[in-house]
Amino acid sequence: MSHQLLVADVLARVEAVREEMVDVRRDLHAHPELGWHEVRTTELLERRLVEAGLSPRVLPTGTGLICDIGSGDSCIALRADIDALPVPDAVEAPWRSTVDGVAHACGHDVHTSALLGAGLVLAGMARDRQLDRRVRLIFQPAEEVMPGGALGVIAAGGLDGVRRIYGLHCDPRLQVGQVGLRVGALTAAADRILVRLTGPGGHTSRPHLTADLVYALATLVTELPAALSRRVDPRAGMSLVWGRITSGSAANAIPSRGEAEGTLRCLDANAWRLAAELIPTLASQLVAPYGVDVETEVTHGVPPVMNDAAAIDVLHNAVQQTLGAGAIAPTDQSLGGEDFAWYLEHTPGAMARLGVRPTTLDTTGDLHTPTFDPSEEAIALGTTVLTTTALLD
Repeated sequence: MSHQLLVADVLARVEAVREEMVDVRRDLHAHPELGWHEVRTTELLERRLVEAGLSPRVLPTGTGLICDIGSGDSCIALRADIDALPVPDAVEAPWRSTVDGVAHACGHDVHTSALLGAGLVLAGMARDRQLDRRVRLIFQPAEEVMPGGALGVIAAGGLDGVRRIYGLHCDPRLQVGQVGLRVGALTAAADRILVRLTGPGGHTSRPHLTADLVYALATLVTELPAALSRRVDPRAGMSLVWGRITSGSAANAIPSRGEAEGTLRCLDANAWRLAAELIPTLASQLVAPYGVDVETEVTHGVPPVMNDAAAIDVLHNAVQQTLGAGAIAPTDQSLGGEDFAWYLEHTPGAMARLGVRPTTLDTTGDLHTPTFDPSEEAIALGTTVLTTTALLD
């Protein structure tokens, strides 16, 4: 089949599943599940793939699944993440999250429905003897849980026989209809940092007789990012930002415990590894004058996503042939973390950014916020790009 006929066939098949995939996305959005708990989501995907005549395999962890389509010694893998975030849903829609404090605020419902659509299209092509290769669908759990569910997929053999792997990620900065492509580093390395202080506690009227733990914690929170920035190459783009600080329960009592938790992000992999060694030492030095004990936990998250040049060429070709050359947009490296990077440590591949900003808006809610509201037009476009990429590689 010529490329022109192939693209026309893909577009027609995508159109046939468009409405169903929107319905799937709304169902997933209304019933979000956190990482390692995506039971209902996995059952929905498994049921639909079986209906399409496929044989999905649920991962050993009990959530997420792998499904091969077609045949061949090697295969192209397409991946979507299926978990939600512990973020409330502030978008007013009939399919608003029904789970308090949990929402698909990162667009994983869009990723999942787009990949399911690609699976249904490819299954139809296989039935019609129009698929001359093997394509693996990877519906991955726990992307939002460091160090990421990708490691479990790899351990379960998810990359066995895979020649290249591709994924999409929603980008509210790009208008729907655009696809952001970049060779090399797309995201940053990311770790979780937890610092725990302990002391004897005491009365706020006599801080000199005890260890002023809150003051020590405040010093650490404000000074550790600055101290770290002076110990690594400034070109590394390192950022330590706190997301949770807890200590005490009474205004007139110095507490005996306090914690600060945040993320360390870095554009450079070497500086990232160095920072993990520096943080415990710097934390101890900063609070030493205040007589408190410090315990530091650095949970390694993910390395940067490093897009392979050949894989980006395939994505470029797929987008150009289906959406047009004007749909291709440049995109910068971000400080966001993405466990798709673990796959790329084992096999070449690339992640593209899928524009989801509605054409009627100049801006939309950012990722990981309660107001994130992607355009559902992006689902069919994502299905188109994933399907065509698998066929053209």
